[in-house]
Amino acid sequence: MEKKVKALSHLYVTVFLSGFASFIVVPAITDVTMFALCPGTDECSFAIYLSGFQQAVIGVGTALMMPLIGNLSDQYGRKSLLTLPMTLSIIPYAVLACSTTTNYFYAYYTLRTLTAMISEGSINCLALAYLADNISDTQRASAFGILAGISSGAFVFATLAARFLSAGSTFQVATFVSMLAVVYMRIFLEESIPDRNDGMTQPILKETEGVIQKDGDVDTRKMPVFKTIPSLKDIIRLIKSSPSFSQAAIVAFFQSLAEGGMICSIMYYLKARFHFNKNQFADLMLIAGIISTVSQLFIMPLLVSPIGDGRLLSIGLLVSSLNSILNSLAWSAWVPYAATALSIVMVFTTPSLRSIVSKQVGTTEQGKAQGCISGVTSLANIIAPLIFSPLTALFLSEEAPFHFPGFSILCIAITSMIAFIQSLTIGKTPSNSRDENCSNSMEV
Repeated sequence: MEKKVKALSHLYVTVFLSGFASFIVVPAITDVTMFALCPGTDECSFAIYLSGFQQAVIGVGTALMMPLIGNLSDQYGRKSLLTLPMTLSIIPYAVLACSTTTNYFYAYYTLRTLTAMISEGSINCLALAYLADNISDTQRASAFGILAGISSGAFVFATLAARFLSAGSTFQVATFVSMLAVVYMRIFLEESIPDRNDGMTQPILKETEGVIQKDGDVDTRKMPVFKTIPSLKDIIRLIKSSPSFSQAAIVAFFQSLAEGGMICSIMYYLKARFHFNKNQFADLMLIAGIISTVSQLFIMPLLVSPIGDGRLLSIGLLVSSLNSILNSLAWSAWVPYAATALSIVMVFTTPSLRSIVSKQVGTTEQGKAQGCISGVTSLANIIAPLIFSPLTALFLSEEAPFHFPGFSILCIAITSMIAFIQSLTIGKTPSNSRDENCSNSMEV
């Protein structure tokens, strides 16, 4: 038990350092983009379209890569697969650490687009699978909430640091911390490979023919890499493996569609509407991050047992929709700050959803399951900027069909409401994991 706690503590430190490096650049990237593309202005359609295009291309890459990375981690271990995305994420930060001029920005833009196809979301996906390897299904919702709380804590400290750093300095710090995260992970984090000889779990996806047999068991770690690549048929079969998994995938799609739309719209909306700059973005994120950290670390673990992850998911989605409505109707600069108070409930959504998904598969398929859901969310991230970036640019311009600057944010609220309605159909989530099978075997 003590060994597992120590292993998880190293995972938490790795996630914190990696999250800190990625979050510290967020408040500055809008100003850097605007300065490089449209200097001296607060509204730039070209920047909105370019950011939306990048998000869509990254979504295509991650939709293809997440199921593969998750599946490979089931075969070769979580630590081995964590090394690649964490290393790749260093490169674009290093470019803007040198300079934030236009030419360097385009170099960053290109490298960020290419590397994020692998690194975007994969660290979180593999961390969730690592937790599922070491935590029983009855405690996973709380554990996933704590992991999300660690990420939120990294967000708070990163945003606070960004508040006092120049735009160029934030990328220098991000480069150093991301390098430190890789070194720490390689030295201290123990490898985690699911026990495939455990007869208590029955894989949903059958292994392909031609794998090496050893004493009647499948030695999948010796398979060629191409044989571990899940086909579209495998992914569809996994999604259809249980009604709860299918419904969770639909919820994940619409929730990520709304989240992706908010990412590509909200900062440009606030900059055009209320002339927000880097410091105000940092203040807004800092408030949201503190609230999210407290909620995920202390409040969510207390509510999981009496309420259940299904209800927490629905509550989080409903409040997310309300948050988007408030932002779309914002009549003063203080409204977005007030709306961040709803983050105390909104942050229940992702850990609850991931917990529901984790309970639908056995211990040897946690990487596949989390990778599959990450692929679904990436698909939503492809579509989101194609819808919301043009919509945001249109209603922030003088060519809008009617005056409603926050119309795209209102559409995001409607998308969250669709996810909320679908979440009500999930109900109770029967577990297909080791602990329930163990209990059933004991009863027999």
